[in-house]
Amino acid sequence: MKANIVILSLFAPLAAVAQTLCGQYSSNTQGGYIFNNNMWGMGSGSGSQCTYVDKVWAEGVAWHTDWSWSGGDNNVKSYPYSGRELGTKRIVSSIKSISSGADWDYTGSNLRANAAYDIFTSANPNHATSSGDYEVMIWLGRYGGVYPIGNSIGTVRAAGRDWALHIGYNGAMKVFSFVAANPVTRFDGEIMDFFYLLRDMQGYPMTSQYLLTLQFGTEPFTGSGAKFNCWYFGATLSYW
Repeated sequence: MKANIVILSLFAPLAAVAQTLCGQYSSNTQGGYIFNNNMWGMGSGSGSQCTYVDKVWAEGVAWHTDWSWSGGDNNVKSYPYSGRELGTKRIVSSIKSISSGADWDYTGSNLRANAAYDIFTSANPNHATSSGDYEVMIWLGRYGGVYPIGNSIGTVRAAGRDWALHIGYNGAMKVFSFVAANPVTRFDGEIMDFFYLLRDMQGYPMTSQYLLTLQFGTEPFTGSGAKFNCWYFGATLSYW
């Protein structure tokens, strides 16, 4: 995937249409990916945010978001993201591979934010895709001393890296968050590694859970003049 990140820049994108998304839930779908400005927590503070679709390749997408948020220091204001369209929902254990890459960077003042994969699963394949029975987050970077839900149970290894695993609850939904010690601005890994680890260590029921979402984006808390560049995000799924 790392090689692809470099090579793809040499090829013309698909017939992609650049989009500006500034509404609370403004979204756009192109090339098998969905983009969403997703200011779900905007009521906990004040500010503004817009997300821009830049390029769409056959193998992935590029986009960025600009934001400034203040107030409610410990509240997430939004989760602008790109997500892989999944079509028919499949049981997690039926997925052979989720090969994914993300290339990103961040600029801004007094940033309190993360850069993270966000994945929901549920025993109900028709569950709303904004939540689930379980949430799996992979924090590739964090800024300003923000932390995920729950407490760390120690360091684990998945997708060739070490992560602090945090476990907690958001209402009834159990949340697993893998947090990198230092920003991983270019990630190339197997997402199924995280599910197998959770199955073996935490009893995660992957034979009865459907994959609802596979998203990559950022959770802003507070900061000003922020720019999150997702230079590349792509994911390829294969099944048993």
